Amino acid sequence: MQPAFRKVVIFGVGLIGGSFALALRKAGAVSEVVGFGRSTATLEQAMQLGIVDRIGSDIAGEVGDADLVLLATPVAQMGEIFARIAPHLGAHTLVTDGGSTKGDVVAAARANLGDKLPQFIPAHPIAGAEKSGASAAQADLYQGKKVVLTPLPENPGESVARVRKAWEWCGAVVSELTPQQHDAVFAAVSHLPHLLSFALVHDLAQRDNRDQLLSFAASGFRDFTRIAASSPEMWRDICLANRDAMLRELLQYANELHVLYQALEQSDAAKLEEVFSEARKVRSAWTQQ
Repeated sequence: MQPAFRKVVIFGVGLIGGSFALALRKAGAVSEVVGFGRSTATLEQAMQLGIVDRIGSDIAGEVGDADLVLLATPVAQMGEIFARIAPHLGAHTLVTDGGSTKGDVVAAARANLGDKLPQFIPAHPIAGAEKSGASAAQADLYQGKKVVLTPLPENPGESVARVRKAWEWCGAVVSELTPQQHDAVFAAVSHLPHLLSFALVHDLAQRDNRDQLLSFAASGFRDFTRIAASSPEMWRDICLANRDAMLRELLQYANELHVLYQALEQSDAAKLEEVFSEARKVRSAWTQQ
């Protein structure tokens, strides 16, 4: 059986890009994977781990006859990559990405892809982890996980379907949102939790008795702060890229904290139990979905 993709080019062969390559390989959906990246050491490691077949050196030669190009770099780097690949994309080469924000990525694509814009179908795999780099890549990372496509009005339906199929080959469950809907949703359920996790650890780290505090931290602290081990560079870019939605979510959360502050200040046991019970009920229903 002929693989669905003869050649896939990946910019960024870490957790997201590397797992995409391994998943397509496992599914028998790709013949050749070519990797590009900033770190020679990471690219060589990706070769050793069987993530890529070759390390790319000539962008024009590699993307010109590729079936699919995946941008799995920090979102702030994508504009430059769009500009570099745009003149060389083949007529049938599709481009997708793994960025956690979509409004900024779409804006970068519109600014740099020119008449190749219809070939770009934005995507966001909801399957990250706190670990990064080629060594973190897993063939089953996307199995049963959600991937959100945010198609553009310019995208032909068959192109969207082909990118959807690529993620489905990886085992993902694919849905669609507009870029604006995507960024509003993920500011609330992904970006804000990361910001809070970083903030809590940073706050404790500034205290004179931080060693004492951390020596008594246990599973609750570990669970809440697991995502503070994520890439600072990546999350810096995500927060700045989704700045407006993040500011709205921070204000909303600050209001919720004020409610709890007042309840504690007034020893309002009923209010505390009301908030905790509602939160527990909603979380329980979510985990059973």
